[in-house]
Amino acid sequence: MCLESLELSITAAYLPKNEKSDHLKILRIKIEVLKQLVRLANESNIINGKNYLGLEGRLIEISKMNTDWLNWIAKESPK
Repeated sequence: MCLESLELSITAAYLPKNEKSDHLKILRIKIEVLKQLVRLANESNIINGKNYLGLEGRLIEISKMNTDWLNWIAKESPK
């Protein structure tokens, strides 16, 4: 899942602006799935609270960056 997310973000970076949106929308879903998996790992005591907070914080930041990227594309795209 992490590698797929990385692949989607790199692909979107190299695509023309009008083709990025679909990849970034898929990336948004993958990030949300990762957030849920990390939460479940914490609740199952697979990872400790400190690691959970670190991972969750990073995923939240990645999610915000992806959303900002999508918003920028929507703003810059001709209607």
